[in-house]
Amino acid sequence: MSGLIGRKIGMTSIFDENGKNIPCTVIECGPCVVTQVRTNEVDGYSAIQLGFDDKAEKRSIKAELGHFKKAGTAAKKKVVEFKGFEEEYKLGDVIAVDLFTEGEFVDVVGVSKGKGFQGVVKRHGFGGVGQATHGQHNRLRAPGSVGASSYPSRVFKGMRMAGRTGGENVTVQNLRVLKVVGEKNLLVVKGCVPGHKNSYVIIQK
Repeated sequence: MSGLIGRKIGMTSIFDENGKNIPCTVIECGPCVVTQVRTNEVDGYSAIQLGFDDKAEKRSIKAELGHFKKAGTAAKKKVVEFKGFEEEYKLGDVIAVDLFTEGEFVDVVGVSKGKGFQGVVKRHGFGGVGQATHGQHNRLRAPGSVGASSYPSRVFKGMRMAGRTGGENVTVQNLRVLKVVGEKNLLVVKGCVPGHKNSYVIIQK
């Protein structure tokens, strides 16, 4: 899938032509620099590597500086490979937000907010004592029964229990592009995307 790297700015809402209030997310999308071109002859597959968001030279190792110097650009904080671009790009080319058009649908990939160690009500949506699920009857947010009696005398793998929540790669599919603001490199998509404000996201066509 072709696409770009961006940064989640935050959420807002806009009104459509019918006066309906639509929740949407604003993403700073690009500009991204082509930092490497993968070819079938050399690498065994075709793809282009894009870099986004300049990084201070003193925070970069020499291998990074040499890699980005070939493309004639500063070191980048975020680097991602994309396949499926229809046009051919070469080192140093800049791809902007006008890659997307209003009305089309995109997929957005990001890392969800980390919430630390959480119980089953927050992590899996268990009903708590109100619905008395999993054998519990008087404890508000406890998981209830998890075992399987004397046979097989163990807890099955995959049992939904308390644990670390969030901080995982999440893909939200088919978000409609509401606006493309080329002069400010902004992309406005309908709905929400994973991650906290200022986190990196990948927008795929």
